[in-house]
Amino acid sequence: MAEFLKQYLSPEWLAYAIVAFIHAFILINIVAVGALVFIWLERKVSGRIQDRLGPTRVGGKFGWLQTLADGLKLVTKEDLCPKGADQLLFLAAPYVSFCASFAAYMALPFADGWVGIRLNVAVFFIIAVIGLEVFGVILAGYASASKWSLFGAMREAAQVVSYEVPLGMCVVVPVLLAGSMDLITIAQMQTAGAAQMGWFTHWYVFNDPFTFITFWVYFTCATASVNRAPFDLAEAESELVAGFHTEYSGLRWSIFFMAEYGSMFAVSGLAALLFFGGWNGPLPITHWLGLADASNPVLHYAGNLLGALNFVGKCVFGVTFMMWVRWTLPRLRIDQVMTTCLKYCTPLAAAMFAGAVIWRFLLPGGLILPSDQGLVREAHTEIQAAAPADPAAPAAADASEPVGDRVAHVTPQNELVGAGRGTH
Repeated sequence: MAEFLKQYLSPEWLAYAIVAFIHAFILINIVAVGALVFIWLERKVSGRIQDRLGPTRVGGKFGWLQTLADGLKLVTKEDLCPKGADQLLFLAAPYVSFCASFAAYMALPFADGWVGIRLNVAVFFIIAVIGLEVFGVILAGYASASKWSLFGAMREAAQVVSYEVPLGMCVVVPVLLAGSMDLITIAQMQTAGAAQMGWFTHWYVFNDPFTFITFWVYFTCATASVNRAPFDLAEAESELVAGFHTEYSGLRWSIFFMAEYGSMFAVSGLAALLFFGGWNGPLPITHWLGLADASNPVLHYAGNLLGALNFVGKCVFGVTFMMWVRWTLPRLRIDQVMTTCLKYCTPLAAAMFAGAVIWRFLLPGGLILPSDQGLVREAHTEIQAAAPADPAAPAAADASEPVGDRVAHVTPQNELVGAGRGTH
């Protein structure tokens, strides 16, 4: 878009500034509106799990406006700062947490090319940026002049730093399978040719048993990294009043929860891109409707819009699953939280990574080859069968092109098929 606008604007920086503002405006509304919806959804989900109705009186039968009413209540509440607190750090802490959560959306693609900034290391950028949310929690606990807030902040720091280790090992497995850290490339690699683009059978979560188990380890670590029950020790009201945000009130209190729900959506989106095909699948609807033609801008835009809705649906399902876990499992003790990370998640993530490497080496095409890789093997077999027995005879063929290169040309799907999986 910036390349298009700078043709009509005299200073080029103005075009980039306008595009950056548009991207930031769209993303911040996704976070803000998503938080409103997820707070309402959490109350409904918890109500159903506990055999009650949840919000019903504000905004009609389903209580649609309950979150909006709560937001108005928080805005009108008095913004207090405890006596003896570090006022500057106390006031800035909620915004530090929110900025860390929001920054992850800059590299989170919603469809093919629909991303704020496309990075070739987007996977680890998102993991690193989401981990910075803990700084806001630490500042809030330290600056509140309350031992309960400080205890909660120190718990959060120990928990997030510990769970980042197995979380990083989990995301390495899809990176290994795709051969790239670009999230758009990883999502596009979970396809199998034009005729079968987007089938759920090609998602990495079904690639091998090691990757399947890796997803569940990732989900456990992601739940802990965003401070969700049963890992919400930083705000354990049963022992720490309310943890790191005990002394907060009004709008600043709500910003912490906006950051939490924003991080939940981000880690769910990362899981969708790494393990569940991103905006593709489970059925190739865009191909059935003829919306996958990149040469037609209108059809390509419509296909991306449908893919973005598919991606958002996967993210909402991931957030709902986290809510289900919260209202189903009891909160763990802090020693149990650390034991789960150090004794179970970290060794298991390392073992699954080693298993995925071995599986990739021994079965590069998987147990069942996709259609394009089947064509590669058939073409390779035909070339070998047509080759004469005389060692000097291959000169009759096109000696300027190696056999492996001719095999790779059979499928235009991706270079990895010809370079690694298809050349045997």
